[in-house]
Amino acid sequence: MKKLRIVFMGTPDFAVGILDSILKNNYEVVGVITAADKPAGRGQKIKYSAVKEYALANNLNLLQPTNLKDEDFLSELKALNANLQVVVAFRMLPKVVWDMPELGTFNLHASLLPNYRGAAPINWAIINGETKTGVTTFFIDEKIDTGAMIISSETKIDPNENAGQLHDRLMNIGSHTVIDTLALIEKGDVNTTIQTDNSDIKTAYKLNKENCKIDWTQSATTIHNLIRGLSPYPAAWCFITDKNQEWNVKIYESKIIDEEHNHPIGNIISSKKELKIAVANAYIQIESLQFPGKKRMTTTELLNGISFSNDAKAI
Repeated sequence: MKKLRIVFMGTPDFAVGILDSILKNNYEVVGVITAADKPAGRGQKIKYSAVKEYALANNLNLLQPTNLKDEDFLSELKALNANLQVVVAFRMLPKVVWDMPELGTFNLHASLLPNYRGAAPINWAIINGETKTGVTTFFIDEKIDTGAMIISSETKIDPNENAGQLHDRLMNIGSHTVIDTLALIEKGDVNTTIQTDNSDIKTAYKLNKENCKIDWTQSATTIHNLIRGLSPYPAAWCFITDKNQEWNVKIYESKIIDEEHNHPIGNIISSKKELKIAVANAYIQIESLQFPGKKRMTTTELLNGISFSNDAKAI
C-alpha cells in the first residue's frame, strides 16, 4: 500500500462534493488549488470559489495561482511533496504541473469518455437527448480529456431530468468513483484503457448566448431537451414580443403537449393559468421562466400580473 499525499484542484460546487468525500474517507490532502478571487455581480464584490470556501472552512492549505507556470507557484506546489494530484472541474494544466507527482494526476470528468470531452458535458448529454451518461476518471495528458481511462460509472438520464438534478447525481456518483480510483492507485492496481477516437464522438462545447437560444422551428423534443439541459444555469432563452414590446426571457421548465394545431410556429397561447408556445405538431407548455429585472417565477405567478394578446410570439 502506498500512502497517498494528495493535492486537489477544482473550482465549482461539483468539485466540493468530491473533495469532501476524499477527506471523509481519511485521505491526506496536503494542498488545494483553486481559481483566483474575482469580482462578480452588480456590486462587483470579490467572490470566492466554492472550493475556496470549503478549503477555508476545513483549514486546508490553499493556493490560488493566476499563472500555473509561475516559478513561485511551482516551487510552492513542489514543496507540498504530493505524490498524486486529483483534478475536478478546474482548468487545463501545463505539463510541468500534471507531470510533477510520482503517481500522476487524474481527472474526474462528468461524461462517459471519449464522448462529451469539453466544458459542459452534463448540459450537452441532456441537450442531445441521451438516455445515459456517467463519470470517468483518467490520467491527464497533453490534450483536453483524452488521457488513459481508469474507471467509468454509468447512470440513466430521466426523460424530464434537468442539468441541475443530473449535476447533483453525478457529483454523488463521482465521489464514489474517485474513492474507488484512489483505492486502486493506493494498491498499485490500476489498469487503464486508452481512449479511441472516431467520427462519432460527441463534444461538450462551451455554452454561449448563441447555442443557448431556443429555435422554435425545431421539434418539440429538441426544444424541451434544450430547456432542461440548460436549467437552472445558464438557462435557455428567447425573445417574446407582444403589442410593440419585446422581452429577453429565460425559460427553466417546460412540458411537451402532443396536440395537432393550426397556430403559426412561435405563437403564444395563454390563459390565466397556462402559457404554451406553438411548435411543429405540438405545443411547448412553459412551467417556469424569468422576465428581465424579475425573479424566476412559475407561469401561474407570471400570468397573475401580465396577459398576452393573440398576436404574442416567441422568437
